[in-house]
Amino acid sequence: MLEFFQNPETLRFFQEAPFAVWETLYSTLIGTALAYVIGLPLGVLLVAGENGRIIKVPPAVMTVLNTAVNLLRSVPFLILMVIVIPLSRVLLGTSVGTPASIVPLVVAAAPFVARIVEGSLRELDPGVLEAAQAMGCTPWQIITKVMLPECRPSLLNGLTTSTITILSYGAMAGAIGAGGLGSMALMKGYQRKMQVMLWGSVILLVILVQVIQSIGTAWSVKTDRRINSNQSKKKKPPVSPQGPRDVRTPLH
Repeated sequence: MLEFFQNPETLRFFQEAPFAVWETLYSTLIGTALAYVIGLPLGVLLVAGENGRIIKVPPAVMTVLNTAVNLLRSVPFLILMVIVIPLSRVLLGTSVGTPASIVPLVVAAAPFVARIVEGSLRELDPGVLEAAQAMGCTPWQIITKVMLPECRPSLLNGLTTSTITILSYGAMAGAIGAGGLGSMALMKGYQRKMQVMLWGSVILLVILVQVIQSIGTAWSVKTDRRINSNQSKKKKPPVSPQGPRDVRTPLH
């Protein structure tokens, strides 16, 4: 065991791992945030604009949006990275490194996020929307005060899934020199046959996924009204149907 930690390859791994983890988290969090800036409104529009349900959108526009989302989702991420390289050069001036990997991450994840949001919003009971419309709520009020709050637990589960998916995309982006744990595993671990680098990167990725999933699940459960209401009911002491009993000691 002592020889393992004194191995030069092991020492190099522990030196480079913190920065690789930082690069991975940086690209994942920034990519997720930008993907939701695009994907969240798009997912809402796909539901609210369907058949003029809440927002009146021309059917041709809805067809174009659905087709664009399906096309981007059908392209494998490795191929999409190569296609988006010119766009990365235009926006950032480079196609190599962690910042450059954010561009293909956003392009790939935004339509995925849109479908995740769409699926979450479709779980809402149509009767709730009809009641809001009957009360005279505007489309903006229905979206911000009814749809998003009522679907919050499902949306948070979708956020967790999207973050983990973008994390895996970022690891694959290491194949084109994007940096992070993916680059460490591929460029140094696999190509240079450095087993500590390879398996150490895999273990760190597994740990990151577990942490993100645990935080997302806990956050979703905390905001779920159904779970919280059931727990509050269980905490209440049962009330006897006969009312309180007289527990006074009888006189002898």
